[in-house]
Amino acid sequence: MKIDLNSDLGESFGRYTLGCDEQVVPLVTSINAACGFHAGDPSVMRKTVKLAKEAGVSVGAHPGFDDLQGFGRRNMNLSSDELQACVLYQLGALDAFVKAEGMKLAHVKPHGAMYNMAAKDRTMAMAVCEAVKMYDPNLIILAQESGQLYQCAGELGLPAAAEVFADRAYEEDGTLVARSKPGAVITDPDEALARVLRMIKEGKVTAVTGRDISVRADSVCVHGDGESALEFIRRIRSACEKEGIVLSPLKEIV
Repeated sequence: MKIDLNSDLGESFGRYTLGCDEQVVPLVTSINAACGFHAGDPSVMRKTVKLAKEAGVSVGAHPGFDDLQGFGRRNMNLSSDELQACVLYQLGALDAFVKAEGMKLAHVKPHGAMYNMAAKDRTMAMAVCEAVKMYDPNLIILAQESGQLYQCAGELGLPAAAEVFADRAYEEDGTLVARSKPGAVITDPDEALARVLRMIKEGKVTAVTGRDISVRADSVCVHGDGESALEFIRRIRSACEKEGIVLSPLKEIV
């Protein structure tokens, strides 16, 4: 059994530092690097890619809405053309640093509101996938299996990996509980670990309603800006090794 362990990183900006990237990068198998719109400036992007190269970790693009103040977590109403341009711009920006390090961009995972909206809105999901296909049809789309983004990737012939979340609660339809609601973020390391192992081994997770729902886990995400991110990642990695679950980058799973 193989699983990818990913984290959203490179989300500092200017004089503001967010997360503990230097400690997290060596512990995961893939990173989703912010591309400058919701977070990450050119220097941060370059440093993040360099950290991944040094650790032998796969790099994916983490494009978000152009909303620094809201950290890309506020919904924006863009046309399909605008959304495609938004994604293409960010892919090209990050890929410049990836190529400069002699690496190859591996996957794409939208950030925040773009991720959540595209999971439910087919038009948005198709626009994101079309942008990725225009740029590089070999890029893996990282998304929840139950969402439109994953489905549209398959329809367009793009490789797709199913993502689950260690530190987020689920609605019954498989979408993430909105951060504005109580209990949206899992803060107990023991609870997070138990949920992760069950999602990997059984393909099940308990929704906020108390009902078990089915999920597919190709990759487990721990948000890099979470207060307990480092502890979560260390414990998940250790537990997977004890359970005989091999941690591998997406390209070895999809």
